[in-house]
Amino acid sequence: MFYLLIIILQMKLIRQIIDLNKAINDNIKLGFVPTMGGLHKGHISLIKQSKKKCKKTLVSIFVNPKQFNNNNDFESYPRNLNKDLKILKKLKVDMVFLPSVDLIYQNNKSKKYSLKASEKILCAKYRKGHFEGVLEVMDRLIDLILPKYTFMGDKDFQQLFLIKKKISHHKTQIISCKTIRDKNKIALSSRNFLLNEKNMRVAGFVAKKIMKLKSKIITNKLKSKTLIKNFKKDLTSKFNIEIEYLEARNIINLKPNIISQKFKVFIAYYIDDIRLIDNF
Repeated sequence: MFYLLIIILQMKLIRQIIDLNKAINDNIKLGFVPTMGGLHKGHISLIKQSKKKCKKTLVSIFVNPKQFNNNNDFESYPRNLNKDLKILKKLKVDMVFLPSVDLIYQNNKSKKYSLKASEKILCAKYRKGHFEGVLEVMDRLIDLILPKYTFMGDKDFQQLFLIKKKISHHKTQIISCKTIRDKNKIALSSRNFLLNEKNMRVAGFVAKKIMKLKSKIITNKLKSKTLIKNFKKDLTSKFNIEIEYLEARNIINLKPNIISQKFKVFIAYYIDDIRLIDNF
């Protein structure tokens, strides 16, 4: 408790809207990094970019229940506030916003979002209500914080795509930042804390193999579907994983036409009961 009090004295720890309004008053070049905690080097890279570009930086930690389509997933999501605050203190973050669920969704002030049928692809196809919940909380957070810049990672590319598309009415500029990977090429994620050593190795093998798959597709885009189909069979025969989706889509509108467009290979899969996503 004593250590937490020291942290509060050195950076503003905000839980109420009245305190938030006082803290952000006149911060015309405020950088915002939204997180759900479980901070890692990926988050740290976002924070460093915000600190470099902006006068002050605010980090939010809020595990949003509305973006979980599985209650067990919500309950098991990694949480370690004291560890997160130590990281943020070391980075000399100016403000940390720790809203409650009631504060974010009080009086049903948040805007409701829906996806078109054409947008229900990749994660949206398998996680009903997930992106609606993401869009709702991001709309509310940006409306409260009023940042000039909002920093988000490319790892959640579909999320980034939808946020840029759906909440463009806000004046904030969404800054997309490259995916940070560890030495075995797995994208850093809070969910990685749930993986044991064996599963971390498997995730690393999967990442490296998909990188090779993308190289093959680049040289023969016309056969991308066949390459992916054969790759899925090979991957599931070698590793104890369940692939939810593995698709190549262009980065302009996320449609499957990749012949004349830059594209990414998107994957979601389960190792045991832990769901991982990535794109290359």
